[in-house]
Amino acid sequence: MVFILPCFLGLLLFTYIPVLMSLGLSFSYWNLLGSPHYVGLENYITVFQDALFWKTLQNSLVFVVATVSLEVVLALGAALLVNKSIRGIGLFRTIFFLPVITPMVSVALVWGWMYDPSYGWLNWGLKLVGQKPIAWLYDPHWAMLGIIMLRVWKDMGYNMVILLAGLQGVPLHLYESAALDGAGAWQRFTRITLPMLSPTLFFVITVSLINAFQAFDSVYLLTQGGPQNSTQVLVYWLFKNAFEFYKVGPASAIAYILFVIILIITLIQWWLRKRWVLHEAES
Repeated sequence: MVFILPCFLGLLLFTYIPVLMSLGLSFSYWNLLGSPHYVGLENYITVFQDALFWKTLQNSLVFVVATVSLEVVLALGAALLVNKSIRGIGLFRTIFFLPVITPMVSVALVWGWMYDPSYGWLNWGLKLVGQKPIAWLYDPHWAMLGIIMLRVWKDMGYNMVILLAGLQGVPLHLYESAALDGAGAWQRFTRITLPMLSPTLFFVITVSLINAFQAFDSVYLLTQGGPQNSTQVLVYWLFKNAFEFYKVGPASAIAYILFVIILIITLIQWWLRKRWVLHEAES
């Protein structure tokens, strides 16, 4: 008990108490000055009546669906690619994982330069194939795609490592038996790899969804929610309400609305897992 006491105190002081206090603030008016006072459900009503909140929620859903889909598919492809016993494969695994441990500030600076309308690498590549340059982070039609591509590149390596661990846990004799029965590569992938990998995929999809809903740093560093609120997502909108508009009550309400959204989606996933996750693989 004595050894875990510091960890418990840390969680109590920096997690549990702030969570309870933010719940109280979601029912209060406070502008960071003076003392909060109770206003009931007014903050939640204000948030739901704000048209920009619904725009922000729509942006967040688009971001989450696109990011998670691309991350999982590309990470699975990368895991299959590096799941080989060949010389130097460790170097390729390291290269795939490097973006995960690279600070987001550095990543944003490099990608911001790549997205530059006049001198960026992406527009240079478009010019080579005869296409017009794109004002990536300055065009409301393209800015969200720019944020999504950066986030997928940054986080894909983490999912790749998890899926690679799952792939290496699939018994080789299953593939050997399937090959002897005449199963092709696609049949082995769909009938053996995916079912045996389903518990790992469930974990990766769940964690990726939660992380995508909490996206903040890439938006803050590159677009600040613009242009024309096209990259405004829930956590950044929460931040602006609290620390730019000094509306701590509505910001806390947004935090708990986001909590409920993530909780509902996670519970739905937990219920649906019974239909596609191979339970034998879990044991």
